[in-house]
Amino acid sequence: MAQLFEQRAYVSSEQPMFPQLFSINKVKVETHDTFTFELVPHASDEKFLFQPGQFNMLYMFGIGEVPISISGDPTKHTSLTHTIRAVGTVTKAMQKLKRGSILGVRGPFGIGWPISEAQGNDVLIIAGGIGLAPLRPSLYYILAHREKFKKVVLLYGTRTPNDFLYLKEIEQWCARLDVDVYVTVDRGTQDWRGNIGVVTTLVPKAAVDFQKTVAMICGPEIMMRFSVQELQKRGMKLENIFVSMERNMKCGIGFCGHCQYGNFFICKDGPVFPFPKIQHLFGKREL
Repeated sequence: MAQLFEQRAYVSSEQPMFPQLFSINKVKVETHDTFTFELVPHASDEKFLFQPGQFNMLYMFGIGEVPISISGDPTKHTSLTHTIRAVGTVTKAMQKLKRGSILGVRGPFGIGWPISEAQGNDVLIIAGGIGLAPLRPSLYYILAHREKFKKVVLLYGTRTPNDFLYLKEIEQWCARLDVDVYVTVDRGTQDWRGNIGVVTTLVPKAAVDFQKTVAMICGPEIMMRFSVQELQKRGMKLENIFVSMERNMKCGIGFCGHCQYGNFFICKDGPVFPFPKIQHLFGKREL
């Protein structure tokens, strides 16, 4: 991945805990509790590079800091995009911010998706709920360099039709001839005409060569666990399955220990892991 994405942090290596100031340039409401910020540097025109799957620490002054995956296009370097669900004190306060508000940003941190390994192979992206946000940069990159990849399939599931992220983009992806998109909901509404069921029910629709496919999975841990099982049944090699883990990250550099997962720190050893690396820990409670 280093050959594809030269990482440039928004913090200096000497002061990794010092946030840089960014302004909110755009706010987009995705669902009733989820929103997307486009951020630009507050006092510079610096360009930023990141690897799909990496995250930033977003700091709201006087309230706190939260880890948020970068959900924007890695081929565009003039702004940062983050999709955020309002679930805690910090993110609920962020939901009230308007264009022009200031946030602190540290990052990018972590290990991203296996873009290099996926080249020349089929690619299967499986997302659940807000798990599409960390995966969207990978899809952006793959579609921008479509000739480097074989079959590309996106499987996306949400609780209800009202919980879909990036609805207009999904419609655009569905209209393309070079990517297969399948969506599902756990519970349909009166006007829903699509698939009903968990996202794993879509796996049989994926017309990929499971022996030569790289899978990228992000969503609730139970959803990822059953997705891995479905892929195993179809002969996919575990080393070709990658999952993104979510833990309570605080520092981003493996110092504070809040995100310890067995003998790993999610912030610096992940958040993306090849499944065999964490298979012995996956699904265990209190880790």
